[in-house]
Parts: sequence; structure tokens; C-alpha cells
Amino acid sequence: MKRLRCGTAPEPGCLQAWAAECEALAGRWRAARGWAYGGAAAVARQLRGAFGELLLRMRVLPPALPMMPLELTVLYNSLLFVMGTSDCVIKGEAEGIRQGLLRVLEACGTSGQDLSTQELWQKVLQEVTVEELQAPLHRLGALQAAWWLAASCLQNITDLFRLLSSAEDCGRAPCSGEKNELLTLLKAWRTPAEEASVSPVQSTEDLKETLCTAAAFLQGLQELEAGNLPTALCLLQEAAGGFCSKRVLAQIYVCLGCCAQRMGKPQTALQHLKRALQVDFQCHPALSHTAAVYQELGETDAELQALYLLYEAVAKNPPSATSSSPYFLIRADLLVNTPILASLLRHHHPSEVKYLLAQRCLCDGSTAITFAHQVPLDGGSPLPRIPEVFLEAASALEQDGRHQDSLTVCDEVISRTTNLIPKIIQVEEKLEQPECASLETGLAGGLLTQKRESLCCLTWRAAAYLHQGWVWTKLGKGKEAIMQFSRCLNDLLRFQPPGCGVEPAESLLPQVKVLQKIRLLSLIGRGMQFLEQERHKEALLDFQHGLQISP
Repeated sequence: MKRLRCGTAPEPGCLQAWAAECEALAGRWRAARGWAYGGAAAVARQLRGAFGELLLRMRVLPPALPMMPLELTVLYNSLLFVMGTSDCVIKGEAEGIRQGLLRVLEACGTSGQDLSTQELWQKVLQEVTVEELQAPLHRLGALQAAWWLAASCLQNITDLFRLLSSAEDCGRAPCSGEKNELLTLLKAWRTPAEEASVSPVQSTEDLKETLCTAAAFLQGLQELEAGNLPTALCLLQEAAGGFCSKRVLAQIYVCLGCCAQRMGKPQTALQHLKRALQVDFQCHPALSHTAAVYQELGETDAELQALYLLYEAVAKNPPSATSSSPYFLIRADLLVNTPILASLLRHHHPSEVKYLLAQRCLCDGSTAITFAHQVPLDGGSPLPRIPEVFLEAASALEQDGRHQDSLTVCDEVISRTTNLIPKIIQVEEKLEQPECASLETGLAGGLLTQKRESLCCLTWRAAAYLHQGWVWTKLGKGKEAIMQFSRCLNDLLRFQPPGCGVEPAESLLPQVKVLQKIRLLSLIGRGMQFLEQERHKEALLDFQHGLQISP
């Protein structure tokens, strides 16, 4: 392997000064990374700018081989702080790596401006054989892999590490029985020895371990989403044994619990979720998934206890993030950011948890009035609309024997929706398509939204009348019951379903089915009252209409 030759190198004094400055900045970080999270993060933001300024000063000069090891180390440190102080990986980081590679080629008397990033790496690693550049290039390759991992470009990482890894390092095959080439290559990669003169702020070995953990975690999530549960389980177990913070480890255990639950192993799922809480007691998603597993097992008391604990946890202001372990700039949580993970770890608003408690108490036959009336609904929570919560509260009141209160809550729903329902609601298979494509999207979407909202209001009011009819039935007030059932059916005449063989728009289909169910229950309820009053012909007509709706 070739060694550096002094050519058009900068003055030795410049190199020494830059190296001393780089080492001093790295020393500041080594002293600060063990501080509390906020203190270390503040220093990281300062050093991000300091390393960036140092890199700019170095790049004023044309690239020369003697200065490239130091320049690549400064570039590596600079990008570490850029990535470590950002919420997500940004495009500029990849461009910084590309510029570094182009300067290496220029120092070697060649170029690669027209090459893609993958082709550029191949050219650099195959043609640049200078010994002093190997460790800095491998470090930069690991950083490139981190950027690609955050972008879920796994094949690019595999191709890169085929170049970085030596052929004899075959590594051990992963536990799935089906060879996972990426993990095998990452584990087989032998990181070059660090230079004694200038050290990076995060070692290549630490970065390698983080890459292995994040790659296993990300692939496990992808397999979980695809439904390949045994493979997902193996990869997530691999990630759980890797290099990560307690917070990320708890998240991995939550994912393992979800995977076990989908595999039909609820007890195993509970063990993983318990482990998540032992690792990080602030892992609220573990409680919500625990409640879901207990619901699946039919253990209502345990489910309600988990929901109570979850409500108490989310209702309190979380303490400021602190850490007793060293602060790492490139972390697994920075590299793994996918929709399925966001879904599994979704934050629950206190009002949402309170509503879930009320709903589960209602289904269990317990009194859920307090909870149902105290839910402060907001647009940020995936909760039902206000009228739906009122209707559930009315049901809870009725189950609790507070019939008049139940009727009053229904009256509130009826009065609030009366002026929001048009005289006729038609549901066609397709809306008229405007000629202009942009108009088509806006106009069709607006009409569908309007029809959906009208159907919702009609559904809520009809359901309120239906509920009042059944309450009056329980109270033995046949006349009042028939009146409310009739009001429900008359309201439903506003809705004109599509003709025979014609399906409504897909987004409107759920409301259409609910309206048909409400119509059926009202006909049955009114028919029973007619029957008790010996109005047999009218009862027969209602029952026949019910049969037409649901044979």
C-alpha cells in the first residue's frame, strides 16, 4: 500500500495548528459527553459550528494528499455533530461526504464529478491505496452508511460494505436461517486502527455497533410490516442484544411484544412488554399494548388496570430527558424512523386514554359516566367526534338506571345536529368529473367531504332518536317509544341510497351501512311496540320492511 508523499502540501505549521485545533475541539466533547443530556446537547451545537468553520478554512487550499487524512477526520467530526444535533438526517450531510470524496480524488490527480454516489465510493475505495487514508475513508464510509440507513437505502449499504469488508471475513450467519447479507457484512467489517495524532469524536467501532443494531431493528420492523413474523422476531431479538440506549431498547421490546401478539403468543408478548417497562418506566406505549393484550385475553380487570396506569403516566408532565450514560452523536433512534415504528410507539393524549377507559367500562357494564363526560376532545387525538361520545355517555347513563339523564343527553345531540342536515342526501356511485384535473381533485374531494359530514350528522341524530325509543320501551312508555322510533325512520327518509346494483363511494360506505342498521333496529323496536298494542298490521309491515333490509 502506498504512503503519502509530500507534494503541494500546506505549510507544516498550518497542518499542526489545524490538528491541534481539531484535537482541542474533540477534547471538549469528550469532557462534555458524560454531562446531563441538556448540557451535552448544548456543547454539541457549539462544536457543530466550530468544526464547520475549521473545515471551511482547510478547504480554502487546493486538496493535497498530505492534508487529506486530517481534512477527512475534520469532515467526519463535523458531519457527526450535524447529524447528532438534528432531529432527522438531512440532504446536506450526504453532499458533504460527496465533496470529501471528490477532494480525495482531486488530490490523487483524478476526478469523479459525473459519478453517482455509489460509483464514487467504488472508484475511491478501489483506486485510492494510500495507507494513511484508509482509516479516515472507512470512517466516512460508516457515516455514509448511517445516512443511507436513515433513508432506508439498505441495498446501497450492502454494496458499500462489500467494498469495505475483506473477502475472507465471511462473518457468522444470522439466526433466521436465511442469510442476512447486510448484517453479515457489518459484523465482518474490521474497522482500521485509529490514528494516534488526531482522534475522532465517535470511534469507528462505536459507529459500527450502532449500525448493526439499527440495521437489525429497521429490517425487523420491515419484516413485521410485511407479515414475516418469524424473521421479524429474529431480527428484533438481534437488535435487542445490540448497542443502544435504554430508551431504544425499551422500544425494541415493545416491537417484540407486538410481534409475539401477532404470532398468537399473548403471554410471550406480555413478557416482552414487561421487560420494556423494566428497562424504561417511561415507555408509555408498553402500557397501551399491554392493555390491548389483556383485552385479547378477556382479562378485563388487568386491562383496566393497565389503562389506569397509562392515564396516570401520560397525565403527568414527563421529567426532563436525562441520561447517566455517555451521549453518542450517532444513535440507533436517529437512524430508525419509519411509519410502522411511529404507529407502534404512538403517543396517547390523556383525553384519549380517559375515553378508552370509559369505553371499556361501558362494554364491561361498569359505570363510565365520569370518564365519558370529562373527555376534553381535541383535534390532535384520534378520538371519536363529540356527538359519538355523547351517545356513548347516554348508553352508560341508561345502563346505570339514569333514564331521564340519558334522554336529556340524546336531546342535546338532536338539537345540535338539526340545522346541519339537508332535506335530501343523495349518494351516487361517482361524482361528476370536471374537465380540469386540479379542479377534479378539489371539487370531488369537497363534495365527498360535505356528503360525509351530512351523513355523520344524520347518523348521530337518528341514533339519538333510536336510543330514546329503546329507553322509553324499557320504561314501559309505548306511545313515546313509537314516537321516537317514527322520528328516527322519518329522519332516515332524507337519505336516498344508490340504486340497485350501484355501490356508493368507498369513503361513504361505512356510514351507509350504519344508517341501514339504525333503520333495521328502529323498525324492529317500533314493530314490537305495535305488537304489544295489538296493532298487528302495522307491526307486520315494520317486520317485513326489516326483512327487506336484512334478510
